Amino acid sequence: MSDGEPRRAETGEVVPGASTPEEAPPLVVGRDWEWRRRVRANPATYRVYRLVVGVVGSILVVGGLALVPLPGPGWLIVIIGLAVLSTEFERAQRLLGFVRTNVRAWERWMARQAWYVQGVVGLLTFAFVAAVVWATLRVFGLPEFVPIEAGRWLVRNLGLSWG
Repeated sequence: MSDGEPRRAETGEVVPGASTPEEAPPLVVGRDWEWRRRVRANPATYRVYRLVVGVVGSILVVGGLALVPLPGPGWLIVIIGLAVLSTEFERAQRLLGFVRTNVRAWERWMARQAWYVQGVVGLLTFAFVAAVVWATLRVFGLPEFVPIEAGRWLVRNLGLSWG
C-alpha cells in the first residue's frame, strides 16, 4: 500500500503488526500517515496508542454529555470525542456514522418544511436554550461580570440572585 491511499474496511487488508485480518485494527478511510503506520507496526506502542485514543475520546464524550444540558457546545464535543474514538474503534465508527446519517436526515427534513414549521422549531429551540440558561443562573447565581444595573433587573424580573 502506498502513502495516502484510502484504507477501506471492506478490503480486509492486513495492517503491519497484525498476523490476521481479525487482529488488524479498524481500518480508517482517508490518509494513513507514516507515524501511525510505525505505531501500528509495534504491538506494544500500538496498545498504548489505542489506550490513549480510548481515554482521550472517552473524556471528550463524557465531558460533552455533561455539557449537553448546559449552555455551550455539548453535542459538538460529544461528536468530536466520537471522531477521536472512531480512528481506532469500529463501534465508534458505526456510532459516528449513525449520528451523521440522522443529523443529515434531520437537516433534509427541516429543509423540506414550510417556513412556519422552521420558525416554530427555531422558537422552541430558543425557548429551550433560554430555559436552560435561566435554570443554570438560578442554580449558580449571576456571575460577577454582569453589570450592576443589568443584574438588578435580572434579580427583580427573573427571580435570579447573585452568585
